[in-house]
Amino acid sequence: MPVVALIRRGFLSLVLVAALALAPSTAPLVAQSSDNAKYAAIVIDAESGEVLFARHADSRRYPASITKVMTLYMSFEALSEGKVALEDVLTVSTRAASQPPSKLGLAAGQTISLDDAMRATAVRSANDMAVALAEHIGGSEARFTAQMTLKARELGMTQTRYVNASGLPDARQLTSARDLAILARAIMRDYPQYYRYFGLHDWVYQGRDYRNTNGLLHQGNGYDGMKTGYTNASGFNLAASSVRNGRRLITVVLGGRSSASRNAHVAALMNTGFEVEQARARGQTIQVAQTFFEQRGFGIGPESLGGMQYASADTGDDDDSGAVSYVAVVAAPLQPRPLRVIPAPSESRPPVLRAETRPADVTAILNGGTAPVRASAPPTTRTTSRRPASSPAGLWSVQVGAFRDETVARNWLTEVNRRFRAQFTAAERTVQNSEGWYRSRFTGMSEQMAQAACAALSDRRVTCMVIRPQA
Repeated sequence: MPVVALIRRGFLSLVLVAALALAPSTAPLVAQSSDNAKYAAIVIDAESGEVLFARHADSRRYPASITKVMTLYMSFEALSEGKVALEDVLTVSTRAASQPPSKLGLAAGQTISLDDAMRATAVRSANDMAVALAEHIGGSEARFTAQMTLKARELGMTQTRYVNASGLPDARQLTSARDLAILARAIMRDYPQYYRYFGLHDWVYQGRDYRNTNGLLHQGNGYDGMKTGYTNASGFNLAASSVRNGRRLITVVLGGRSSASRNAHVAALMNTGFEVEQARARGQTIQVAQTFFEQRGFGIGPESLGGMQYASADTGDDDDSGAVSYVAVVAAPLQPRPLRVIPAPSESRPPVLRAETRPADVTAILNGGTAPVRASAPPTTRTTSRRPASSPAGLWSVQVGAFRDETVARNWLTEVNRRFRAQFTAAERTVQNSEGWYRSRFTGMSEQMAQAACAALSDRRVTCMVIRPQA
């Protein structure tokens, strides 16, 4: 055998012996890849902000295309403040057209509506459209990304800095799993009427059908939105949200080895999070949910069969050299970590809503309820199983929203009335509290008035529900 090979073989043997000498006698050998430094994850309850599971959640990572969640947040903010409109026409600049894939591929000088540009950004993860949005809203991508960083600070994202709107590789662009969870909750809290963009399964543009890069959206199980990302430096990233049995969880996984292993890891973390919620609903006391996760293989010690190794190593998928390195994993003490992400939806400013944009089929879902049915033309009668407490007998009502926060419910009712005065001139405005839900309703209407009003709202893509009086 050549001398060099003998030396190399001897050196590797010494490394392995040294590792075993440092490890407890019970520590097994766990396959890991060189990517483990990229991995981070967090699972939170979207309503309370409780952190159910965290691993490297505050370590800085590259966001890749999850950057576009903030790009769209800034777009939603501009829409809600009336600075732009969905019908705005964007002219693609030379800079936007020159962005590398993934992209929509419009040439410089071509145009696209703001609405379609946002759809392309959310579904196609189009880098060119992210830049087009930044230039249209901020004047330049540099100015827009400076505003993105300021907004991140305002939201409490302490580890985040943006230098581009797309997430293309740049060593200066950093975030953390916890920061991305904060951002996901901010989208739901501040702009529920636009959250639907993150849940589009596919989008048709100029005769071509684009499928969402988030494969979990197509699997059911309550998944209804958020964003993927990938660069060589970041690994495979995913922020996902799911609703089951009236509870919503947000899971962020960064640094996956492949899209398949990343998706499987997100699904496993999400399933375990809902196990925690279900156990608590049955009366079981689980004060530290992290322990619950660790018992199911998402720990950080030698007993772990999942967690970091499962998510980022993907041991069934070897690296390019075909080799898998084996090292002894030594248990590390649990580090103190914040128990909640901030702010909770009930602790922050109410969302600024505009009636001409959809207040979201997901508005109720985001608060743990069921989305109301939208009226269509010709209108048909829709009923509820329960008569509103304050609706006069024989008179109909139109419900335009259901919220956990009374102030939000009243603000939205006022805004709808301002935009649709002609439809509700003879109606009374009321916010009814039922089992912790504040329902924004126009009451005291005839059936014909209620159906016509809801049809008018639906034509403008505003969610509503006609409620029949109890016989």
